[in-house]
Amino acid sequence: MRPRERQERVLTWIAKHGSGSVKDLARELGVSEMTIRRDLRVLQQHRLLEHVTGGVEVKRSATELAFEVKRRLYQAEKQAIARQAIQLIESGMTIAFSAGTTTWAIAHALRGFRHLTFVTNSTNIALELQQQGWSHIILTGGNFRTPSDALVGPFAEYTARHLHTDLLFLGVHGLDVEEGMSTPNIQEAAIDRVFIHHAERVVVVMDPTKWGVKALAHIAPIEDIETIITCDSPSSRLFAPRVAEKGVEMILAPVNTEEIANSHDQDAPKEVYEGRDV
Repeated sequence: MRPRERQERVLTWIAKHGSGSVKDLARELGVSEMTIRRDLRVLQQHRLLEHVTGGVEVKRSATELAFEVKRRLYQAEKQAIARQAIQLIESGMTIAFSAGTTTWAIAHALRGFRHLTFVTNSTNIALELQQQGWSHIILTGGNFRTPSDALVGPFAEYTARHLHTDLLFLGVHGLDVEEGMSTPNIQEAAIDRVFIHHAERVVVVMDPTKWGVKALAHIAPIEDIETIITCDSPSSRLFAPRVAEKGVEMILAPVNTEEIANSHDQDAPKEVYEGRDV
């Protein structure tokens, strides 16, 4: 396993469990404790983890990674999802984006259409769209919160409630076939529900690690989704029959293994590649 990939798995595991010890992480990833200690030092140097008694925990949130952290995880997978998502867009549409790094990846990759209008509660997505040359961008306003950098609260919900969209790209923290979509933040769940109720087509975009995850705040049942776009993986194929039983379309985005390797390498701290990886 490449260092970058292993460090992503460390971050994801700690985010899910709240904290972790060297022994637990070594056992989970099947590597030596020395390797885990080296990974933890790198992640701490990049201010992604902080030391606590007996182990480490994710910086800023025990249950949800910060936007800049999540944006670096599963980049090849998100790019593959974005390529599939863009195929659903037609010129002249009004498109909503919920806050999230997979939805941000779609905004980043969006090219070649005319007369698109965008609605979002994500400052990151609004800025990315503006940088890509788009001009018709409606930002909901509202209370700014971290880690996901979403605008939430009554004002954001009021704005979203008065806007109709043709297509909603919705990112989620977890999707369970029976329990539905969820997120760690109650306020984000509230505005996501508003987006869903005012969209003609709801498209959930998520990497395969989200399957079966049940976060604190329920967003909506799976039946409120028209389409799920995720990566072609064993877990996605496992869930596919149950999703089909719910009447939901699933699109499996192919991911090139070389792209995955390259995305795990990029931005990786130099010191982990100088012959010291186990």
